[in-house]
Amino acid sequence: MTLRTIREHSALKWLYPGMHIKRWLALLLFGISLMGLGIAYVLKEAYLQVELPGAFYYLTLQFIPRWGRGLLFMALSLTTVGISVWKLNESLLFAFVRPETREQGPGLAEAIYNKRFLSRGPHVVAIGGGTGLSTLLRGIKDHTSNLTAIVTVADDGGSTGRLRQEFGVVAPGDLRQCIAALAEAEPLMSKLFQYRFTEGTGLEGHSFGNLFIVAMAEVTGNFETALHEASRVLNVRGSILPSTLEDVTLSARTHEDELVHGEHNITEHGARIRDLYLNPPNAAAHPEAVRAILDADLVVIGPGSLYTSVLPNLLVPEIQKALHQTSAMKLFICNVATQHGETDGFSVADHIETLERHAGKGVLNVVLANNNIANDLPEAWQSKAVSITQDALRAFEGVRLVQADVVAEENRYRHDPAKLAGTVMRLYDNRDIYSPETRPAAREASLAATR
Repeated sequence: MTLRTIREHSALKWLYPGMHIKRWLALLLFGISLMGLGIAYVLKEAYLQVELPGAFYYLTLQFIPRWGRGLLFMALSLTTVGISVWKLNESLLFAFVRPETREQGPGLAEAIYNKRFLSRGPHVVAIGGGTGLSTLLRGIKDHTSNLTAIVTVADDGGSTGRLRQEFGVVAPGDLRQCIAALAEAEPLMSKLFQYRFTEGTGLEGHSFGNLFIVAMAEVTGNFETALHEASRVLNVRGSILPSTLEDVTLSARTHEDELVHGEHNITEHGARIRDLYLNPPNAAAHPEAVRAILDADLVVIGPGSLYTSVLPNLLVPEIQKALHQTSAMKLFICNVATQHGETDGFSVADHIETLERHAGKGVLNVVLANNNIANDLPEAWQSKAVSITQDALRAFEGVRLVQADVVAEENRYRHDPAKLAGTVMRLYDNRDIYSPETRPAAREASLAATR
């Protein structure tokens, strides 16, 4: 627990107005040491001057050499000090450790780990939206707390669409999912944030989290402040930012030269998409999102719906420019399965070609694709596993393909948060191997180790 953490919790400020805890603990220990030294002098004088009964020979451990007695008392002292420090920290952290971890026991160790070690992790920026991005975030937050999620705000369907029309706010749906994924609050609060009303005039179809964010925006008078306060209430690990704060609409032109407007209409239309547009085309990016990309160690794009969750972020001109300027490793996570109405029949190469066509060449360094392929997808999905064709991938200069098992065993057409995050962090640790200058043999060796 840091001094900053204590200052942020006013309930503990009564400890001392200046909060100089360390210096007063040091003074306390010094005073105890002086007391011990004084008692030692008195006992020594009494031992030399007063004739004591024979039993004191054993009570004072005189049958043990003096150096042995010294070591024994030092060991006892270290043990008692260690126990007291542990319990003191446990008591001070009681208010900050989640209730379920208090009962299990490792809450203190987990809190210290989160504050000290995760804060030293790499600066990761995750770009996308929907279920795919929240799945990635749920795993990555266990590896670093230096995490920024840049989220699409082009959603205009369901609860989000109704709130955009009625209140003129930035689309809260995908932002809500990311908040729930990164929240460290007790699980009940996360479930509450994701709860969707199934009945009630005006409430049916709305999620509580969307309503909470909109209400917070009304109270604070600012959507950015509302997002920050919602994250603070749920103790979110990292930052969540919209790619733009402007009221944007997504449009697509199909191969039949039809123009489709609206994010939810694009998927429902079902025609093969040729080009995607953002209206207005020059929407200003969130300044902090641009800064986060430029300062990042690792930028992860996806997973998620290619046209309606991933690409809308990359169509924001300043976001696109920052991706080309950053020195960070840029990793694209390809979907496990095609999505009906968006990527029917797509291979990994088709995903890359679409990204480069809309965001420009050089937007990616590495592509991660699943190799634990499931061929038994539900017929209702009208989807197939995304295929990997090595020959087609040779056309993309400077882009390296990595294959790994990143799917959940119980749901093999969805990514597994722990598997996906673990693979992403291993790729980051071996990032030098995926640079264009690296010898092919070294790349192949790393590829084999990652599989």
